Amino acid sequence: MHTNLESSLPTGPENAPVDQQYQHKTPFQLAYQRFLKNKLAVISVFVLLAIVIVCISAPLLTSQDPIETDVFNIEKSPTDEHILGTNGQGQDNFARLLYGGRISLIVGFSAMFFTLVIGVLLGSIAGYYGGKVDSIIMRGADIMLMLPFLVLVLTIMAVIDKVTIGLFVTIIALTSWPNLTRIIRATYLSLREQEFVLGARAIGASDVRIIFKHFIPNAIGPIIVNATLMMATYIIVESGLSFIGFGIPQPTPTWGNMISEAQNIRILRDHPEAWIPPGLAILITVLSINFIGDGLRDAFNPKSNRR
Repeated sequence: MHTNLESSLPTGPENAPVDQQYQHKTPFQLAYQRFLKNKLAVISVFVLLAIVIVCISAPLLTSQDPIETDVFNIEKSPTDEHILGTNGQGQDNFARLLYGGRISLIVGFSAMFFTLVIGVLLGSIAGYYGGKVDSIIMRGADIMLMLPFLVLVLTIMAVIDKVTIGLFVTIIALTSWPNLTRIIRATYLSLREQEFVLGARAIGASDVRIIFKHFIPNAIGPIIVNATLMMATYIIVESGLSFIGFGIPQPTPTWGNMISEAQNIRILRDHPEAWIPPGLAILITVLSINFIGDGLRDAFNPKSNRR
């Protein structure tokens, strides 16, 4: 008597072959499931969310004005009233940490968003239409890539008399689009001759419909991954430029400005509470965004082994 081993095996979904578990899922559902498998990326989402909530809740967490000076409380050590002490202008460090987080996150997100808009728009036009339009856009990207990013930004900042948050974001976006444009263009070139695109053209679909219905959804993975990594980069750029005096001008609080305020050797030695918290805030925020970006990269990669 032969035993039917297959009939004796459990048939629950958890024991189904991997291909059967995933065959009825949409690409976004598959990406979401793969992302949840990356524990470090999931934890980073909650860490970043906590940082954002704390910064948004700044008025509820402190009653101090981040830009109000107090000549009678200059470079004071932590007290009940000033839990992280004060800086060289008598401004409360804790208030500047919270409100500065708002500015740093807004700058990072806004610069990322506008760079994304420019990069996706130009990359879409170049990759979809090709020909002379593609050549013109790519030659412009090549010229921008020939110029060192930081040198170009520093030169522009030095020429401008007064740098505002909006102007700072604009400068970053207008000098950062070439890399993303090339990535989107390369993705579109690989999609342009696919059967579903040729079929859409055959039935008379407009260029705009094809781009938004077929191209962008298939390029959403690289777009999202690059967006997260750009935001982390721009937070570092803002902090670095503010540190050397070419970023958001004082007295606007940013994490970079707080570290810049602590360049004095005496403050570095005697008042670590003035520069360690903003330094840790930058480190944790950037690491969290990078870990999320790594998780998204694996999630949108169909060849990923993280299942």
